[in-house]
Amino acid sequence: MSQAERDSSAKEVFHTFVLGVYFFPLLGGWLADRLLGKYRTILYLSLVYCAGHACLALCENYKAGFFAGLFLIALGSGGIKPCVSAFVGDQFDQSNKSLAKVVFDAFYWIINFGSFFATLLMPLLLKHCGAWVAFGIPGLLMLIATIIFWLGHRQYVRVPPAPPHPDSFMRVVTSALLSHWHGLVLACIGALVALAFVVLGFVDLGRMLLTQDEPLLGVAQSWCLALVAAIGFAGAGTWWQLDRTRGAHADEAVDGVRSVLRILVLFFLVTPFWSLFDQKASTWVLQANGMTKPSWFEPSQMQALNPLLVMLLIPFNNLVLYPALRWLGFEPTALRRMGAGIALSSLSWIVVGVMQLMLDDGQPLSITSQILPYALLTMGEVWVSATGLEFAYSQAPAAMKSAIMAFWSLSVTVGNLWVLLVNAAVRNEGVVHAIEQSGIGIGVVSFQMFFFAAFAFIAALAFGLYAARYTLVDHYRSSTR
Repeated sequence: MSQAERDSSAKEVFHTFVLGVYFFPLLGGWLADRLLGKYRTILYLSLVYCAGHACLALCENYKAGFFAGLFLIALGSGGIKPCVSAFVGDQFDQSNKSLAKVVFDAFYWIINFGSFFATLLMPLLLKHCGAWVAFGIPGLLMLIATIIFWLGHRQYVRVPPAPPHPDSFMRVVTSALLSHWHGLVLACIGALVALAFVVLGFVDLGRMLLTQDEPLLGVAQSWCLALVAAIGFAGAGTWWQLDRTRGAHADEAVDGVRSVLRILVLFFLVTPFWSLFDQKASTWVLQANGMTKPSWFEPSQMQALNPLLVMLLIPFNNLVLYPALRWLGFEPTALRRMGAGIALSSLSWIVVGVMQLMLDDGQPLSITSQILPYALLTMGEVWVSATGLEFAYSQAPAAMKSAIMAFWSLSVTVGNLWVLLVNAAVRNEGVVHAIEQSGIGIGVVSFQMFFFAAFAFIAALAFGLYAARYTLVDHYRSSTR
């Protein structure tokens, strides 16, 4: 296998893992909202997360054990993602909701505090101490954190899971789809398309296990596309026929479903941002391999710059930038920040694309050249991700808090799906030949970078146009004081 093929394979494994991490929030959100409640879901799946790290630490030389560990971490980490952020939001009500944004920013700051040291130290521990130490230490720290979380269980506001209700989200959706054949046809088309992708996924699974042939599309890609098709067509059919359910269901429930569908459109428009952001751990690291750097510095350590900048930019935004913008008469609303963040991610990829052109021409570049695109991408992250957490919670009806946070995480899955699809396309000899013969004079990697930059820029424009017509709602729970 050539180095280029190894790089492509490593990139595919990484983004498939990330796809899984942000797919399992759907399961975690359902468990929290309908069965276990947020607290118990977080507690139980945190233990699954710890078990995944144990597998990685103990199965360095066993492929099956290694992938089992990745699966358990994806299940545990992904499952708790919507619950943790929703659990944070549950600690606030109408009387103190003004503090929620501050706490969500602090929550995101603390996440990046841990990420900074992990990104800086884990590559060195892996290189000098082996996988059992590099994976074992985070697992042990996660176990300690889980125990501390359990010790504080008497101090939390614990909102119970919603009981079965005749006006629940799924019952309103079902009524809408069955109210007229138009909606039902759309849902059936979505089901057929989804079924086709599921079958394709099983075909690819058989090719991989039985014949070792290259997959037609990829198992994870096929099943993720099946989910996107099912949600997209069913959502469109529900939106079209939703008003027909008034009378059969309470107006508040119908309006809640429409609110959720409107949020999902925004989430979909954010997916290109995640396509760009998560490639800092794959495409940007591969680019850093070809740059000049000290012998002791690992290319993956450059990622530590991202959480470090997050820790600096969150207080800078809250204490300096946002007050200054308000003083100038411009209110940096959540949707404005998110749209600008997507545009900044596009700009960061234009910068790395230009740097890749220079590398392709044989011009040496220092790894410090990546500081500028990291700064642009990280400011975009703060405006999109940190803002999006609080925004998603505030817009979600009470019975859908964890589910909406799960759909927010699903936007990351779809973003990584776009990466996998593009990565599969550029492995096709016909696509590679078309790029090389296009006459634009750039290589495949550079072409990908500019493609993703354009992808995000178009998404930023679409997000801005849709957000301009979006009506904000307030779904914080009523004060109990």
